Amino acid sequence: MSRFLLRAGFAFALVALTLAAPFAQSQAPSGYLMPPKVIADIMDAEPLPGVAVSPDRRTLLLTHRRSMPTLAEVASPMLRLGGSRISPLSNGPHVLNGVTGITLKDVASGAERKLALPAQGSFSPTFSPDGKKIAIAHSTDTGTRLLVADVATGAVRTVLDGGVNGLGGGCSWLEDSTGFLCGLIAASRGVAPATPRVPTTPNIQQNMGTIAAGRTYQDLLTGSHDELLYDYYFTSQPAWVDLAGTKTPFGKPAVYAGLQVSTNSQFLIVIRIKRPYSYLLPASSFPRDVEVWDRKGAVVKALADVPMDDVVPTNGVQQGPRNARWHPLEPATLLYAEALDKGDIRNKVPHRDRVMSLTAPFTGQPAELLKIEWRYDGLSFTERGAVMVNESDRASRMRRTWLLETGFGATPRKMWELAQEDRYGDPGLPLVRPATGKVMQVGDAVYLTGTGASAKGDLPFLDRLNLKTMQKERLWQSDDQSFESIVALVDDNAAKVITRRETKQIPANYIMRDRTAGSMTAITAFKDPHPQLSDVQKQFVTYKRADGVTLSGTIYLPPSYKLGIRLPMFVWAYPQEFTNADAASQISGSPNRFTLVSGASHLLLLTQGYAVFDGATMPIIGSGETANDSYVEQLVASAQAAVDYAVNAGIADRARIGVGGHSYGAFMTANLLAHSDIFAAGVARSGAYNRTLTPFGFQNETRTFWEAPDVYAKMSPFWHAHKVKEPILLIHGELDNNSGTFPIQSERFYMALKGHGATARYVTLPYESHGYSARESNMHVMAETLNWLDKYVKKTPN
Repeated sequence: MSRFLLRAGFAFALVALTLAAPFAQSQAPSGYLMPPKVIADIMDAEPLPGVAVSPDRRTLLLTHRRSMPTLAEVASPMLRLGGSRISPLSNGPHVLNGVTGITLKDVASGAERKLALPAQGSFSPTFSPDGKKIAIAHSTDTGTRLLVADVATGAVRTVLDGGVNGLGGGCSWLEDSTGFLCGLIAASRGVAPATPRVPTTPNIQQNMGTIAAGRTYQDLLTGSHDELLYDYYFTSQPAWVDLAGTKTPFGKPAVYAGLQVSTNSQFLIVIRIKRPYSYLLPASSFPRDVEVWDRKGAVVKALADVPMDDVVPTNGVQQGPRNARWHPLEPATLLYAEALDKGDIRNKVPHRDRVMSLTAPFTGQPAELLKIEWRYDGLSFTERGAVMVNESDRASRMRRTWLLETGFGATPRKMWELAQEDRYGDPGLPLVRPATGKVMQVGDAVYLTGTGASAKGDLPFLDRLNLKTMQKERLWQSDDQSFESIVALVDDNAAKVITRRETKQIPANYIMRDRTAGSMTAITAFKDPHPQLSDVQKQFVTYKRADGVTLSGTIYLPPSYKLGIRLPMFVWAYPQEFTNADAASQISGSPNRFTLVSGASHLLLLTQGYAVFDGATMPIIGSGETANDSYVEQLVASAQAAVDYAVNAGIADRARIGVGGHSYGAFMTANLLAHSDIFAAGVARSGAYNRTLTPFGFQNETRTFWEAPDVYAKMSPFWHAHKVKEPILLIHGELDNNSGTFPIQSERFYMALKGHGATARYVTLPYESHGYSARESNMHVMAETLNWLDKYVKKTPN
C-alpha cells in the first residue's frame, strides 16, 4: 500500500472518530474539534516577540511570529533524512511557524523601525559581530536567500538571491563583519534523484561481531534511495561571500558537519560526513573526517578519522582527537581533547582525558597541555588569557572547574566543585563578551550570572569573581517579588545592565538598570497577550513525600475562585532522576514568573473551572544507576503527596482529580493509572509505554534491557495494561520525531488497553511531530482533553 493511501486512511479514521464523538464541544467543517471560544481566543493571540540584544548593546532585535501555523503549512513537502526534517523546496530545515517580521528598537531612545521584508517566507536574523548589520536567511518555497539589513537605516538588500544551502551551515558572519562563510548549493547539482517505482536493491544492514549498541531514533535513512537524497540535499559547496555578494568557493562539494575559521582567518577546522551511512542512527553519529584546511581548501592536516558512534561505550567518548577548536588568543593554534581511558569509564586510570595543542603549519607533534582526572567538559578563555577548564564524573555525578590564570603553563587552581544536581550551589556561568566567544575580564575579575536557586525559588544574580583571591562580590540579585535575570552588561564595570524582568501580573520586559543611581528604565512595554488569564490565582507550594523528600509545584486557581471551594483538579508533571534526596528536595522554579501559555497548554483548563497543579515534582532517587529500581513506588508516593496536599488545603476534591503529561510525563501518567487508584482519569500525550522497544536505555537510564530486564518490565505500563482501570486519553503525533516515542508505542498500548476492556480513547494527529504545531491540531487536542476531563474528572453529565 502506498504512503499516500496510508495517509488518507489515517485521516479518514480520525475524521470518523471525531464525527462519532458524542460529547464534542463544537466542530469545524474539516472534522477537527474546536474548544470553547475563550480557549480558542487565547490560543490564537499573537505571542510576545523574541528579543536579541546587539553586540554593542545599542539595539534590540524583535522577532514576530503567529501563534500557530496552519495544518496546510505543517503538511507542506518534507523529507525525513538522517534524523533531520527538511524542506526540499527551500533546501533547508522544515520550518514550522518561523519568524514573519523583524523590528529594530533603539535602546536609548526607544524608537522602533520595522524592517521592510518580503511578504512570504520565514526569516532567521543574526547580528554582525560589530552590531552594525543583520544577516537574514530568507527561506521560501523556491530556496533560501541571504539578505542584509543596516541597523542604522533599516535598509534591507539582497546579498545572495538564492543558492544558500540551509542544510550545509547556511551563512555565518566572519569575525570582522566584512562577509560570510557560506555553504552553497553546488552549481553542478542537477535534479533530485527520482523515487524508483520498483526497488533496485534490498535494504541490507550487517554487523560483523562488533559491539555496537545504540538508542532508538526517528526520521532515519531507510534505504539506498534515502542515501541518495541525503547526499543530494545535504551536500554543500563552501564559499567565502563578501557583502557585495561576490562568491569565492573553496574545497569540494561534500556533506559538511562543521566549518570553523581560525583566529587569523587563514585556516579552518572541517568536519566532513562520510559513508557508510546508518539506518539505525542519525547523521550526527555517521563516520566523519576531521581535518585542517587552508582558506583555499587544501588539506594541511588530517586530525581524526571518526567511526560510527555506535562503537562508543555507554557513557563514553570516541577515541582519538575530539572537540577540536581554535585557541581564541593565538593566530592558528588547534586545541582538542583526547581520551586516556580508551573512551570507556569502566577503565580505571589516574586521568581520563588530556588537552592537546598543535600550531600552524600543523606539521609538528601535538603538545600535551593538561591532563584531567575526570571527563573533559570544555574550556573557555578570558580576554586576558586565563583558561577555565571544566570536567565531570559520571560515577559520582560531580563537576568542577579549574583556573589556569596565566594560560596553560600555570598551576591549576580549583574554582568550584559540586554535584551536577546541586542547583543551590551553582556558581553560575562566566559572562562572555558578545560576538567574541571570550569571557569578559576586567582587571583581575570576571562576572558570573546564574539562576540563583534557593529555598525561596529562583533569584537570578550577578557576581564579580576575583581570579586571584577567588573572592566573590554580589553586585545584584533579583528581588523576591519578581523574576529578573541579567541579559547584558552595558559597560565593563557593570554600572548599567540590561535585564529581563517579569512578575505574576506583568509579562517579561527588558529593563535598563543603573546600579549607581539605583534606577531602572523600561526599554520594552510588552502587553499581556492573553488578558483572559490575568486574574488567575497562583500558589507556589512545598510539601513532603512520605519518605521525607521535599516536593514542590505551582497550584493555579481560576480567576473566580473563592476560598473553601473544592474544585476538579488536573495534575501535570514530568519525572526527573536524582542521585540523592537532598538534591531532589531542592526547590526549582520561581513563584514570580508570568503565566504564559502556548499551543494546547493544560493551563487553559483554568478557563473552564479547573484547578491545575503544574510541575508537581516527581523525583526518582537512587545512587549510581539505581534510581529506576524503585521508579513505580517513588512515582506513586510523589503523586499521593501532591494530591494529599491539594485535598488537605481545601482546594481539590479527591474524587475529581486527573493527571496528565507529555512524553516522559505521558509515561508517568500511564504508570500512575496502572499502579494506583489516586486519579479519576488520565491524559497522555506522545508517550512511550513499552521500554523493551528502547532496549539500550532511555532518559537517564543507561543500563540495557538485558542488564536490568526486571526494571524495564516493571516500569513499562504496557506490561501492566490489564491493571489500568481509570479512563485514559492517548494522543500522539503520527510523525513523532523524538527518540523512543515512536507512534507505535501509543498504538500498541491502546490495543493492550482495549484488549483488557479499559476505557480508552486514542487520537492520532496527521503530520504532527512530538510536539504539536498546527492550529487545527492544537485546537483539537484542547477540545479532546476538555471533553475527556469534563466527563471523567469533573463528571459533567452528557
